[in-house]
Amino acid sequence: MELPFSATRGFDHLFGLEYTEMTAERACGRVAVRDELKQPAGLVHGGVYAAVAESLASLGTAVGVMGDGKLAMGLSNQTSFLRPITEGTIHAMATRKHRGRTTWVWEVEVYDDEQRLCVLSRVTIAVRDAPGVA
Repeated sequence: MELPFSATRGFDHLFGLEYTEMTAERACGRVAVRDELKQPAGLVHGGVYAAVAESLASLGTAVGVMGDGKLAMGLSNQTSFLRPITEGTIHAMATRKHRGRTTWVWEVEVYDDEQRLCVLSRVTIAVRDAPGVA
């Protein structure tokens, strides 16, 4: 899978997000759990899950709108933690639920290595004109 832009730098690279699928309808990725991603009690920090969800939703939207001279950026992120992940790999799947002119809405499911649902997120992405586009 090749993205039409360099998405493997910055914050996603810092926490180790690997993209496994990226379309305008579905975006998937994974993160290897390591100590730097855990909070003091030994659980993956909730911010990691929120970041994974927003990154997948933003990039999936970007894939769908870049050809129209548009940008995609996070507008809201509501994340619910259902069960902790303490080791292994975080597996995430974002599914587009709404494709509007100025907003897209995604649902993101996060699973552990045993395929147990651990986190649910709903992410709204704003779609705006890229700088210099009238």
